[in-house]
Amino acid sequence: MFTSNIGRLRFFLYSLGLAVAETVVIVICIVSTIGFEGLLNSGPGPARQSMAGAVLIASLIFVALRGNIASRRTRDANGRRWILWAYIALSAVYALLQAGVLLVVKFGDPESIPGGLNLLGFSVFGLWCTIWWAKPVAGSNIDELTDVFDFDGPLPASTRAARAAVPAAPRAAVGASAALIPPAPQPFGRPRPAGFGKRGI
Repeated sequence: MFTSNIGRLRFFLYSLGLAVAETVVIVICIVSTIGFEGLLNSGPGPARQSMAGAVLIASLIFVALRGNIASRRTRDANGRRWILWAYIALSAVYALLQAGVLLVVKFGDPESIPGGLNLLGFSVFGLWCTIWWAKPVAGSNIDELTDVFDFDGPLPASTRAARAAVPAAPRAAVGASAALIPPAPQPFGRPRPAGFGKRGI
């Protein structure tokens, strides 16, 4: 399940499902630690460390899950590996900075949110679109087919013997049946003309 190739539609649906699940988990982390009221009323610093740590761990788990489906999508579309690794690395950096922003942000002060986080988010989204829109490989993976069916390798001896025995059996059966049927008797002299009666009328 976690190693099979996935197409565009499944990659989009998996990514959407992971985004929704990550949002829910982050909300649960905030509520279970200091709560939204505590987050709004608390200042940056040690009071938010438990919340930021829980959010960071949850985000890194989802980075690993998104990296898995991105790897499967890249393999399905025969995409470039550096795009995949850049997507995973930038996603991990984004998760780290996101937890850091929750740790130091001052609500009511827009300047406390670093503008580079939005730029990094756009970069991650652009790499995601590149992986998603990659053209799938036509048909099945030829390497997997040759590994399973061994098209290029020689046939086993048992298979060759079986293939050679299949046409030989019908020939032997035809020869034996021909030997059992006696030939039709041949008449002596000239053949009699066809007709009615003795005079051929």
